[in-house]
Amino acid sequence: MEIEIKQDKLNKALAIVSRVATGRSTLPILSNVMIKAEDKKVSLTATNLDMAVVDYVPVISSKDGVVTVPAKLLAEFVNNLPRDEVIKLTVDGVKLKIKAGKYTSTINGALADEFPELPELDEKKMVVYKMAADEFKLGLSEVILGASNDTTRPGLTGVYFNTSDGVLYIAATDGYRLIDKKFIGKVESEVKAIVPTGALQEVLRSLSDDIDEIEMIFEENQVRFRLGEVEITSNLIDGLFPDYRKLMPEKIESEVILDKSELTRVVKMARVFSRGANGAIICKADADKNIFSVSSIVNEAGENSSEIEVKIPSSFEIKVDGRYLTDALGVIESKNVRFEFAGKNSPIVLKNEKSDDYNHVIMPLMI
Repeated sequence: MEIEIKQDKLNKALAIVSRVATGRSTLPILSNVMIKAEDKKVSLTATNLDMAVVDYVPVISSKDGVVTVPAKLLAEFVNNLPRDEVIKLTVDGVKLKIKAGKYTSTINGALADEFPELPELDEKKMVVYKMAADEFKLGLSEVILGASNDTTRPGLTGVYFNTSDGVLYIAATDGYRLIDKKFIGKVESEVKAIVPTGALQEVLRSLSDDIDEIEMIFEENQVRFRLGEVEITSNLIDGLFPDYRKLMPEKIESEVILDKSELTRVVKMARVFSRGANGAIICKADADKNIFSVSSIVNEAGENSSEIEVKIPSSFEIKVDGRYLTDALGVIESKNVRFEFAGKNSPIVLKNEKSDDYNHVIMPLMI
C-alpha cells in the first residue's frame, strides 16, 4: 500500500475515527484504525463492536493495500505535523512508514485479517430518510439531553425514532422528563428504533459546517448515518420505549407566555438557593396580580423569590426540579416560551411560543 495525502485531510479523518477506537477492550485490535486503499479510494475505519465509523478521505495518489495501526498514536503524530505537509504512507508487512518532509516515523501495526468485519445492510429491509444537516443537528440537540444514563433500563438510554401519521418524531425520557420533537414532516416509510445516545453524540461531533444533508438508514438491528464522506453505523438498543404519547397531558388548565431569557435568569437565581432542597423550586402564577414568580424552598442557605409581570389567564402553583427547567430553557429555540400547566400533580409542558412541534414535559415534585 502507498498513499499520498495532505496533512489536514488525514488529520481531520483521524480525529473522527480515533474517538471510536478504544484501548479499554479485551480485543487489542479495537484500538487500531484500519487504513485501506482500494480502486483509488482510501478509507479509515474504527469500531468498538457497538459502533463503527468509516471516513473516505481524498488523497493525492494511492496504491491498493490495507493495514491496521494504533489509532491514538497515529492521530497524535499526524496532528503534530505541519498543516501544509504532504504525507506519504507506505506499508512493509504490518509496519506503517510515515514520511512528511523532514519528519519520518514507523508505527507497528497488525494484520487487517484480525480486524472485525463491518456489518452489511440488507437493502430489502432498509428504511431511508434524508434531511438538512442543520435541522438534524438542532432537533437532536433539543431532544438528546432527555435520555437516561440508567443502564438498568436500556430502553431509556437512547433516542426513540418513531413514525406516526406519516411524520417522523424523535423522543427521549429518563422517567422524570419527556422530550418529543417533530423531526421530518412527511415520510412514507415507518420506523420504530432506539438509537444509543453515544452514537448520536458521535454523529453530532462529526458534523462539519460544509455538510448540507444527512442520510439516516434504518435496518432491523442497526442504523447508519451518512454525512458527507463519513459513515457511522450503530447497533440499535434492544429494549422497550414507553408509549410516551399517553404520558403527555391531555388537557391544559392554564398557560403563560414568558420571555425565555428572563425566565432563565430567575430560575437560575432560585437554583442558587435550592441546593439544600434537592434542587426544588416553586413556580407560581397569580392571575389577580398578573405576576409569575419563581422561588426557592426555604432552607439553611436562605430563600429567594423573583417576579415576572405577564398576562396570566388563571392562577396555578407547581414545584419542579430547577435543573430540568434550566435544561429545557437552554435548548428551546424561541425568544418566548409557552409554559403549560395541566394540574397540581400533572407534568408541566414547555414549548416554542407559536409551535407544537416540540414538547418538553417535566414531572412535578410533590408540594
